Amino acid sequence: MSASALKLAQIGNSQGVRLPKTLQRKYGWTTEILAEERPEGLLLRRSKRGKLSWDDTFKAMADSSEDWSEWDTLSADGLEP
Repeated sequence: MSASALKLAQIGNSQGVRLPKTLQRKYGWTTEILAEERPEGLLLRRSKRGKLSWDDTFKAMADSSEDWSEWDTLSADGLEP
């Protein structure tokens, strides 16, 4: 592992760190990363959120406690050809 000195940049009323594109590509960082505080320092890692597959979507829907009982009523609203 190598260490890189990164400069803080002013972003509005906050400060941010610019990450080299090579690191972004290497770790798959696109629009969001997770920052986790640990005793030895700050850990940056890829966010697990992202585009869900159909299987992931189905599992999330099956695990949810939503009531889908009205679906049959909505699907038979007379708008079908």
